[in-house]
Amino acid sequence: MPAKNILLIEDNPDDRELMRLAFAQEEIPHNLIIVSDGIEALNYLIGQENIEDDSNQNDNQHKSASMPALIMLDLNLPRINGIEVLRRIRAHPKTRLLPVVIISSSNEPQDLIDSYINGCNSYIRKPIHFTQLQKFVKEISTYWLTVNQLPPVFGVLNE
Repeated sequence: MPAKNILLIEDNPDDRELMRLAFAQEEIPHNLIIVSDGIEALNYLIGQENIEDDSNQNDNQHKSASMPALIMLDLNLPRINGIEVLRRIRAHPKTRLLPVVIISSSNEPQDLIDSYINGCNSYIRKPIHFTQLQKFVKEISTYWLTVNQLPPVFGVLNE
């Protein structure tokens, strides 16, 4: 199975590092691409500019050239918040079909409603403990990278 890209959009450096560590332990082939704000995310998705990335694969060649099979989006981001990033993802023909999972510490009903109204595919509260995060990463990787079937989107392969 070829490695699929996962785009993590997270501003908190501690959360980014914990996610990086949890994904590094994941056995399903993937390329974890990390950006820290909404503008970087939109530049990557629509503008394909260079960004920080990490991979559990040795062959990193061309990974930034293809779209992610999954976008994991935090809501509380600097410069452009997560809901606005989601709106722009859904408004652009290149990205509108990509799966977007909101990962947030927010328990506000309005954040949940706004996320679904604007087209998220799933809303998940951030796990508190690292063991919960490891389980979360395993479940999300299994479902979104192996079980879920993606529509034919430029650069994302279903294999």
